[in-house]
Formats: sequence, structure tokens, C-alpha cells
Amino acid sequence: MLLKSKSITCLRFSSLFPIFSCLYNSNPRVPCHQKQAEQAVVQREMVVAAMSSSAGEAANLVLQVLRGRWFMIFASCLMMSAAGATYMFGIYSPSIKSALGYDQQTLNTLSFFKDLGANVGVISGLIAEVTPPWFVLFLGASLNFCGYFMIWLAVTKRIAQPKLWQMCLYICIGANSQTFVNTGSLVTCVRSFPESRGIVLGLLKGFTGLSGAIFTQLYYAIYGQNPEGLILLIAWLPSLISYVFLPFVRVLRNKQELKAFYSILYVTIALAGYLMVVIIVQPRVHFTAAGYKTSAAVVVTLLLLPLVIIFRQEIPKLKKSPIPSYIPSEAKEAEKQQEALPAPPASPLSPPPAANGSTPASTGAVSCLKKMFKSPDRGEDYTILQALVSIDMMVLFVATICGIGGTLTAIDNLGQIGQSLGYQKQSIGTFVSLISIWNFAGRVLAGFVSEIFLAKYKFPRPLMLSCVLLLSCAGHLLIAFAIPGSLYFASIILGLCFGAQWPLLFAIISELFGLKYYSTLFNFAAVASPIGSYILNVRVAGYLYDQEGLKQRGGLPTHGELTCLGSHCYRLSFIIIAGATFLGFLVSLILVMRTRKFYKGDIYAKFRQANNMEMAAQEVPASEVTGGHDARNGLPDSRKG
Repeated sequence: MLLKSKSITCLRFSSLFPIFSCLYNSNPRVPCHQKQAEQAVVQREMVVAAMSSSAGEAANLVLQVLRGRWFMIFASCLMMSAAGATYMFGIYSPSIKSALGYDQQTLNTLSFFKDLGANVGVISGLIAEVTPPWFVLFLGASLNFCGYFMIWLAVTKRIAQPKLWQMCLYICIGANSQTFVNTGSLVTCVRSFPESRGIVLGLLKGFTGLSGAIFTQLYYAIYGQNPEGLILLIAWLPSLISYVFLPFVRVLRNKQELKAFYSILYVTIALAGYLMVVIIVQPRVHFTAAGYKTSAAVVVTLLLLPLVIIFRQEIPKLKKSPIPSYIPSEAKEAEKQQEALPAPPASPLSPPPAANGSTPASTGAVSCLKKMFKSPDRGEDYTILQALVSIDMMVLFVATICGIGGTLTAIDNLGQIGQSLGYQKQSIGTFVSLISIWNFAGRVLAGFVSEIFLAKYKFPRPLMLSCVLLLSCAGHLLIAFAIPGSLYFASIILGLCFGAQWPLLFAIISELFGLKYYSTLFNFAAVASPIGSYILNVRVAGYLYDQEGLKQRGGLPTHGELTCLGSHCYRLSFIIIAGATFLGFLVSLILVMRTRKFYKGDIYAKFRQANNMEMAAQEVPASEVTGGHDARNGLPDSRKG
């Protein structure tokens, strides 16, 4: 009995207090230290197993997030938030003008090539048709750094002063990177969420609209009040972001979920609200270097906050469908059998090949021409040529030239407009920065509101585009007549209207002409922007501004910077621009009449059907995939009878 009681005591206390195993050793033949070692090994194995399980779950969660489509949305948002360098031209253009001795018309010529590069994205669209999104983004990041870095070298006199055509080439190359980001990330997200394309376009283009205000805070924190530093920041930061996140951008189709979009939208609105407060406060309160750095830290925190939303979206999916530890041999055999199946026979609808294996060139040319001018129904996949020669695309192109060309002219000349009207330098900086906020608001409102109105009330997007064009006429007239304080209201109206036109334009193109060649078609439509900018900015606003400046100097020719002061400097220019925008409004009504029946129907029906079929194909029972084995541990499934 005594020996038995000692053994029980040892068993009870040895696991908690190993020293008791030495005092009450029930088996003298087994050394005390050997029993302690065995128990320590067991405990270590249990701790290692628990830690391995936790580490495995954490690793699975991270992989689930990185592979998921919501992280793809997050990566695209970050890249789009750094893709708006062209909208900050009003901040760093005075440095280019003074450093290189340009007059206003020369500066507007440089601005035209900036707009040309930022909107002529046909090359990036064609590249995206045959390459994956990551390659498109890689090219864009490289072009961004090369173009803006050369501009920074020229402005800081680190190289000999380039000729005008060289500066135009540099800024065109740097701005053209924006089209690669749009094609690589924006088009990919639209294809991943076709039923929510308005929301996706509004959200992503909204981040582009905020980029001006975001970069302003970052460059204050890094470079202080040095405009040349802003050019350098534009050169390296967007490229770095694209290089880091480009592997995660690809097409991912799944169930459409709007709740996460609205959550990201709320965070974005908070970011926009904070930026607006900072923009208003900074000119009135003296900020130290620490204050600028704190402001930039808050901006970066809000930019990264959607990661919390993404993890909350992915955790339930990980619990429902845990990642299998290995693929059983039966599943591998099924995959091999599937790969070994013969290719399906040729469709009977496809034309038979000629006797020599090729179609005659004359027959192919005739059929190509017939197909080009025989457009499919609206909403079906047009070919590139079918879309380009369609009346709908031509009408949309003309309306874009008038609308976006006019608002872009106002944004690019906002600094000069404020200077001619006698506003202080800090107030001019406030105008330019607030344009980014209103630009963001216009893009988000146009994307989300047009999607809601289309789903609930069948309100056509072309009609909303017409309303935006009509509203922008009021903003141009406010600048033309220069009422005291009118520049504040004009910047709000034109920022909203400029931002609203882009998601509406891109959504209309995707709805009318399909998504098959969307990357090329939406880039073609964007070409209308530099055309409108050249006509209205260079040939109208720049020319008339210089003429007014020469009148103030008595008509004497001058070399270098030419400045005009007074409300008359831009009056005639913006009266002409307001008339051109009203013409665009009238032209857009033609598209409204032509597409009214199309928008009364269910334009997303085929995408819902395709998505449901894809989801049904993916929801295969685990027993069928793993050959009757449990997917989690590889054991036979005991639930089968």
C-alpha cells in the first residue's frame, strides 16, 4: 500500500513539479532523471505541435489574403492613388516655367504632351491583350521613373537644359505610365467584378483623384516646400508601389459582394475628409517639419486601413474551406485523366479551311469589312474595328473632347488663373489641392450613384453624363466673369465634373461594347482628352493669354516668362470653352436617345448567369475532389455509407 500510494503521488505531481518524481520514485529500477527527461520531451512536443498549428493557420490566412481578390482590389487602390501625377502639374509647372524660361504658350504645349501621354493608352491596351497584367504594370512603373526622373534632372540643372521637344518627350513618357496602371489594374478589376463595374470604376478612379492631395502631404513631409522635390517624389514612389504589388493583380471571378466595397468607401471618405481639413488648415497655421510628418503618417495609416477589412472578408472563407494539407493520389490521377482527354471537335459554325490549309486573302478581306460594319447588339462583345466605326463611339468621342478637354484646361491653368486674379500663392496651392478632393468626390459619386440609379430606376449612364456636362458649363462661366470669390466655387464644380466624367465614360464603353477588348477600347476613348486639351488649352487658352499679356506690355515682343494680370486674361478663353462644353452636352443627348431601350433592359443578366455557372462548377463536394478522402487530413470519409 505504501508503494502504491507513492506511485500515485508521483504520477500526480511529477507533471507539475518534476522534483517530486525524484522524492517519490515508485520504480527504483527507472532513474528519476530519465523519467523527467521523457516528460519534458512530451511537453515540448505538445508545445511545438500547438505552435506549429497556430503558425500553419496564420500562414494559411496570409496566403488566403494575398491570393484573394480583395487584396487585389487593395493593391489596385494603392497603385491608382499614386497614378495621378498629371493632376499635380499646376503645383510643379511654375518651377519648370521659371527654371527653363518658358512662356505660357510653351508651358501649355508641355501640358498638352503631358495630357497626350496620360490618355493615349492604345499601346498599353494592345499589350494587355497578349500579356498578363503584371507585365503591363511593370512597363508602366519603368516608364514613370524614366520620364519624371529626367524632368527632375533638367529642372535642377543636373544636366544641360533640354530642348523643348526633349522635355515634351520626357513628360509624355512619364505621363504615359498612367495608362499602363489604368490598363493593368482598373481593367483587371472591372473584369473581376463585371456586375459592379460602376462601383469599381468610381472607387479606383477616386483614389486617382485623391493622389494630388496625398502626394502633397507626402512631399511636404519628405522634401519640405521644395517643388523640385515633388518631381523626384513622383518619379520614384509610384514606381516602387507598382513593383511591390504587381504580382497580386490578376482576374479573379467569384460571388459579387457589395458590403466590402462600401466598407472601403467609408475609409476612403474618411481619408478624403482628413485631407480636405489639412488642406484648409495648413495655409493658415504654421506647420513644423514634425507636423508635416505627422500628417503624412495619418495619410499612410488611412491608406493601409482597408487591410483590416480584407482580413475580415477572408477569415470566414478560410474557416469554411480550409486549405488541404496535401492532394491525395486519387485526385492527382483524376487531374491526369482530365488532361489526357482529347480536344473537342471543331465547331460546325466555324468555316472549313481551304484545300491548302489557308483562307484566300480576298475572301478574308471582304468578310473582315462586312464584319466591321455589321455591329452586334449593344452589350455584346464588339471587335476593336466594329467599336471604332460605330456611331455610338463617335458620339461619345466628340462629347469627351468637349467635356473633358474643357475641364482639363481649367485644372491645368488654375495656378495661372489664380495669379492673374490676384490670389495669394498659398490660396492658389489650396485651389490646386482641393481640386483633388472634388475630383475624388466626383469620381466616387458618379460610380456609386450611377450604379444605384441604374439598378433601381434604370437611369441610363449617358443621361448622367449629359447632366455633368451641363453643370460644368456653369463652372467655366464663373471663371470667365471672375466674380469675387468665384474661383472657389468654380474649382469645386469643375473638380466634381472632371472626376465624374471618367467613370461614366469607362462604364458606358464597357456596357455598350463588351469586355473582350475593353483594355483597348477604353484607352482609345481616352485619346479624346488630349485632343480636347490641345484645342482648348494650347490653341485657345494659351494663345489668348499670351495675347493679353503682350497687350499689357504695349505689344512689344519679350523673351522668357510672360505674365498677364487681370480678369480679362482668361475671359474670352472660358467663354469659348463654355460654348464648346455646351456643344458636347447637345451631342451627348444623341447617345441618350440611341441607347434608351438598351438601358431599360437587364444589361448584367449574362454576367450573372455566367458567374452562377462558374460558382456551381467550383462548388464540387470534397469527396469527389479527393476521391472519398477527408480533405483536411487525408483519411477516408466516415460520413459515407
